[in-house]
Amino acid sequence: MHGYKTTVGLEVHAELKTTSKMFCGCENNPHAAEPNTLVCPVCMAHPGTLPTVNERAVELVLMVGKAIGGELADFTEFDRKNYFYPDIPKAYQISQYQYPLVRGGKLAGVAITRIHLEEDTARSQHEGEQSLVDYNRAGVPLMELVTEPVIHDAETAGRFARELQLLLRTLGASDANMERGEMRVEANISVSKTDTFGTKVEVKNLNSFKSVEAAIHFEAKRHIEVLESGGVIIQETRGWDENKGKTFSQRVKETADDYRYFPDPDIPKLLRSAVSAWSDEALMAKLPETPDMKRTRYATQGIPAEQIEIIIADPVREAFFKVVTDGVVDVQLAKTLANYFTSDVQAHLENGSLVLNHTHAPAFCELARLVVAGTITSRVAKDLLLEVLTSGANPATLAKDRGLLQQSNKDELLPLIDAILMEHPAVVAEFKAGKEAVLQFLVGQGMKATKGSANPSVLAALFKERM
Repeated sequence: MHGYKTTVGLEVHAELKTTSKMFCGCENNPHAAEPNTLVCPVCMAHPGTLPTVNERAVELVLMVGKAIGGELADFTEFDRKNYFYPDIPKAYQISQYQYPLVRGGKLAGVAITRIHLEEDTARSQHEGEQSLVDYNRAGVPLMELVTEPVIHDAETAGRFARELQLLLRTLGASDANMERGEMRVEANISVSKTDTFGTKVEVKNLNSFKSVEAAIHFEAKRHIEVLESGGVIIQETRGWDENKGKTFSQRVKETADDYRYFPDPDIPKLLRSAVSAWSDEALMAKLPETPDMKRTRYATQGIPAEQIEIIIADPVREAFFKVVTDGVVDVQLAKTLANYFTSDVQAHLENGSLVLNHTHAPAFCELARLVVAGTITSRVAKDLLLEVLTSGANPATLAKDRGLLQQSNKDELLPLIDAILMEHPAVVAEFKAGKEAVLQFLVGQGMKATKGSANPSVLAALFKERM
């Protein structure tokens, strides 16, 4: 628009999935407890208390760094980020400034600046003229990832945030539910007609991918309109009003100097090389398949990209599908499994009629194999699917016992064909008059009469032959 280029850098916070909080032994479960019950003198900043670093939280951030190809620090330290707000019990936040755990790396084509570890704030709830604060979240381990300012459109920002959420879930690092505040995105946005960046504005606490994209669109348009009218963009922090679809000013943007960072004197410096669980070898041994690795594996099996994205979107469901397709080299079989999994199986999961059981994966694979071999029809497979996945029963045995094996024998089907034609003389007349579309109706009648076991291609040929 008007020759302006939008530039966006993202800051993403994600609550880590640990048993306890970042610097104390309180349970890390802020959503499942009464307000202000998961607290202790440490996370409430009582005088004389000392923090202790959560090793698992450090390990999870290092694993994310490994997954994106970042450089893991050997030396790191925690700093005090000073500012006063009711949701910060100490009047400072323990964070990392000069020595983050991870530098560099790339995800979804976007270069990463750094990933560091800090503690989350308490949760504020504003009701009219008063504000309530729940300190259960205070001290929860929080990963912050900062991208380079290399994003130039809202859609790329949205794709990056979605891919990061998927990676965090795949690694087991975070549930990253945005609607629960477990993953929050902040966008730094500027526009310029030259290669020099314009004045950036930060939009805070975007809690959905739709909001991320909408806020960037709105803010870029607002910047251009201000500049075109002769105005000046001021560096500030803005919020996003979901209902109005617009940003609003909150405060003038702070700089690093305003926070007066200095190393926390109560927390010893950390050397990664001194902790065996943080070594490159130990981290790689624990690192599961990343989403990109899964994409490559399934693509090799011939599964279409659109279905791959559905399969890997949920790590729990993908783990089941991996068992199902393990060792499958037949492209047609892999595609058939993917078709059923991304449609019928997903539907049963969504309506609550199915819970995946890995021991039943071979039965599901065999069901698809019967379809590919032509032993049963797709209609029969759909009818048996839920039972096979729920019980693990042998689908070949079920089909045989119930007379559902695919019928292709002409002599066996002809009496049925003739009976259906006699029942529908008007349809026969339409076909003979040139309306060939009615053939599908007749095939449907044949499938219904055989409980889906007849070969539809054979049925169609026999109907045409008899008419």
